[in-house]
Amino acid sequence: MSKKKLVLVGNGMAGVNVIEHMLKLARDQYEITIFGKEPHPNYNRTLLSSVLAGDTELEAIVLNGWDWYRENGIQLHAGHAVTKIEIENRTVFAEGGLSARYDELILATGSHPFMLPLPGADKEGVIAFRDIQDCETMIETSKKYRKAVVIGGGLLGLEAARGLLNLGMEVEVVHIFDTLMERQLDSEAARMLRMELEKQGMRFLLEKQTERILGKKRVTGLQFKDGFATDADMVVMAVGIRPNVDLARESGIEVNQGVVVDDWMSTSIPGIHAVGECAEHRGIVYGLVAPHREQAAVLAKRLCGVETEPYEGSVTATKLKVSGVDVFSAGEFRDQPGTRSLRIQDEWKGTYKKVVLSGNRIVGGVLFGDTSDSAALFNWIRNGQEMTEEIHASLTGQGDGGSDTGNAARSLALDDQVCDCNRVSKGTILQAIRKQDLKTVDGVKRCTKAGASCGGCQPLVASILQEELGESFDPAPASRTPICSCTDLTRDEVVEAIREKRLTMVKETMNVLGWKNPEGCPKCRPALNYYLGMIWPEEYEDDRTSRIVNEQRHANIQNDGTYSVVPRMYGGVTSPEELRRIADVAEKYQVRMVKVTGGQRLDLLGVKKEDLPRIWEDLGMPSGHAYAKSVRTVKTCVGADFCRFGTQNSIQMGIDIEKKFEGLDTPHKVKMAVSACPRNCAESGIKDLGVVGVEGGWEIYVGGNGGVHLRAADFLCKVKTREEVLEITGAFLQFYRETAEYWERTSTWLEKIGLAAVKKVVVEDKANRKQLLKRLEKTLQNRKDPWEADVNDPEARRTLYKVTRV
Repeated sequence: MSKKKLVLVGNGMAGVNVIEHMLKLARDQYEITIFGKEPHPNYNRTLLSSVLAGDTELEAIVLNGWDWYRENGIQLHAGHAVTKIEIENRTVFAEGGLSARYDELILATGSHPFMLPLPGADKEGVIAFRDIQDCETMIETSKKYRKAVVIGGGLLGLEAARGLLNLGMEVEVVHIFDTLMERQLDSEAARMLRMELEKQGMRFLLEKQTERILGKKRVTGLQFKDGFATDADMVVMAVGIRPNVDLARESGIEVNQGVVVDDWMSTSIPGIHAVGECAEHRGIVYGLVAPHREQAAVLAKRLCGVETEPYEGSVTATKLKVSGVDVFSAGEFRDQPGTRSLRIQDEWKGTYKKVVLSGNRIVGGVLFGDTSDSAALFNWIRNGQEMTEEIHASLTGQGDGGSDTGNAARSLALDDQVCDCNRVSKGTILQAIRKQDLKTVDGVKRCTKAGASCGGCQPLVASILQEELGESFDPAPASRTPICSCTDLTRDEVVEAIREKRLTMVKETMNVLGWKNPEGCPKCRPALNYYLGMIWPEEYEDDRTSRIVNEQRHANIQNDGTYSVVPRMYGGVTSPEELRRIADVAEKYQVRMVKVTGGQRLDLLGVKKEDLPRIWEDLGMPSGHAYAKSVRTVKTCVGADFCRFGTQNSIQMGIDIEKKFEGLDTPHKVKMAVSACPRNCAESGIKDLGVVGVEGGWEIYVGGNGGVHLRAADFLCKVKTREEVLEITGAFLQFYRETAEYWERTSTWLEKIGLAAVKKVVVEDKANRKQLLKRLEKTLQNRKDPWEADVNDPEARRTLYKVTRV
């Protein structure tokens, strides 16, 4: 019997969740094709603010990587928006000439960010905050410009503002109302939130209505209707979303505010269904993750012929971390005629609790600063629970043990929901703890998905673990950070096990150490590959498939799917011959742009994937490793040979350092610089390692960062000779290599272990320094640069660019 054809339009969280359910219910019933407008696999859009803030890597928010589609036999057309539906022929057509027939069609087209129709809204620098491309645009803009203005004081606007602050920008938030997050918070909670965010550096322009956006080609400011104006280098509109119903409307499907669906998520056209932010059910369009998952479960069962109750709508709650502050609201949280409230406020701890009663029934509430009672409160609201003396005592901290997460966990029934995003009950969590012998929050998250989305329920998950395990519960593992969700082991435990058990391969390590996911993930595979190479430099064979995709292809992938190629120029010095070769390659392969980088090299942008092997062959230059977790570049000023202020030969020192350590694998990218004098023209003071020439020697600085988290480097020591500079640099790099976590910059690592520890090990203890250098030399002598192997091996060049791992 041939499989039925299922087409999903939209590769977002809601639509793919339907597919996840169907694969569990009836894996072989459908031949599945997915069209996605973005050139990315399925990712968690709710965590984009964490990426913008620099707390999370893009790879970490991917929910289902490229391998997942392939392993489940799903045809994914990423980066191809569907443009037309032929209902009579049951066929969809997409960009690039693609088409697919269907027996069942799911529309999960999501929403458009609402852009205010202001004069000047089309200027350069005016963007929304909705997807990965918006996030990347904001990050790039922050490198060149000073001030951002966010229009919208709701949740999304505040998250955008927090991220831009972390990027080093001056940020103002414009809001038409007199309080922030008016849809989720009452006036008191909103006031406390504003005070907290002002402490963080945000400025607010409340009760302001934008009249027009100023500037010629690029935005320069905003003019308000009351005559006030403010400067801006970038404007982010975060004023709401609108269901994306254009495709449905053009196809003759019934549309109101959203695509109209019934209780089975079916549209007005047989065989076509809709879920998520584009769907309108009983007059309501839901913009939260939890209702979308409830819709997905009903539709998946319906399509697989599994008996299910109809979808009758959702009781919604907002539980999120707004710029570092925990916030929860649900139900009717404002004071209304006929309601009364229980309020508890602690200005010293910055917490606020409000529970709204209608008669004696709990109908809503707001929690600010401490959301440990949120799961219990939500269930009381959903069930129309009457206020009792026990509940009152629990909320006010007068019960047994006080109002804490432990009390909150004990007050939950087995079928009460703990994780709203993924619909996980207390009973499901307890069953997983007992069946899987779980000990940590991460273990529960991996097995049940509780806490895997917004993360707001993780404290409650920890309290359920404590309630279940009793005295055997160790709170330390709950606060530890495993290297990824595939294991409960931390970096130190993994490294210790590799040494103790003499593990020498990535797959072997995952197998012996009991990885939950036997194939690993894009976070742990590169980390294990690095740790193995660092521990066994003489015998470990680099696992190319375990490197990040940019390292596999020796180029940085760009937002349009093309690549960036950066040949190495030692110390920023080049020659006419190299420049001619670069120019010839740029013309031959129609490179879109040649740009001078901040590291004094030339970047060839817009290169096609299939051209990468031939470009490297024609260049005949070593890679600048601009894509790698390794020593990347050493920036230099012109030095004493040319500059009247220079005291030392910075160019030669930079070349010596770069040639000595080029291609050395490190936990994260390492940028260095050498300045010939304290004027610091090479910006040595914000590099991972900076060298500054002074009268009679060199000063060495470490732990600087000129990126998202700006940090001035710390003075490490002063030395007299070139040999001492190379020695201290090598010892510092090796100490960093051996003690930092993979993905950890030197700036973060230095703050964690302290400058005094680095000075003692690298500078003061000469015997220890000698041992560090001895181990480093083993690595340098046995260094096998994957770039050299791939470029010099024709077979490797032919197969290299077929790798499709995330």
